[in-house]
Amino acid sequence: MRAAHGKAPPFFPRNMMMKVISVNSSRRVGEIKEPVHKGRFLRDYGMDGDAHGGSGRQVSLLARESYEKNEKTASLPWGSYAENITTEGIILHRLPVGARLKIGTVELEVTQIGKRCHAGCAIQSLTGVCVMPLEGIFARVVTEGEVASGDEIEILPG
Repeated sequence: MRAAHGKAPPFFPRNMMMKVISVNSSRRVGEIKEPVHKGRFLRDYGMDGDAHGGSGRQVSLLARESYEKNEKTASLPWGSYAENITTEGIILHRLPVGARLKIGTVELEVTQIGKRCHAGCAIQSLTGVCVMPLEGIFARVVTEGEVASGDEIEILPG
């Protein structure tokens, strides 16, 4: 996707398709999430069956590019930062709050960039670094539907 004026917006790391590389879920908050083939996302709730459902941070997203910033985290499995959706081709933390994304049949609205890392963060204990406080984003479900690995991501106008 390109901006109307022909230049790539600042949230595109390179000339590649924006897509989902993993959908992840866990039953308890603070756990590493396990990849699933697809997830059902419910309006004003989050991912069906996931621990974050109904919270103020309904859906969490983190880019593959964030994993690759540190050699200690580059080989971790998707979902290690407890993100629901792992993406590729988009620098998520550069999106503004209020931005809307269409992923699969779901529409999300960005509500928060980053978060405070909780005490005893498993990733920080394991690797000494956690990118979620600076580069993870959170969104609410505006239009419910399904998201699967391989789905394209579209940044909606406005």
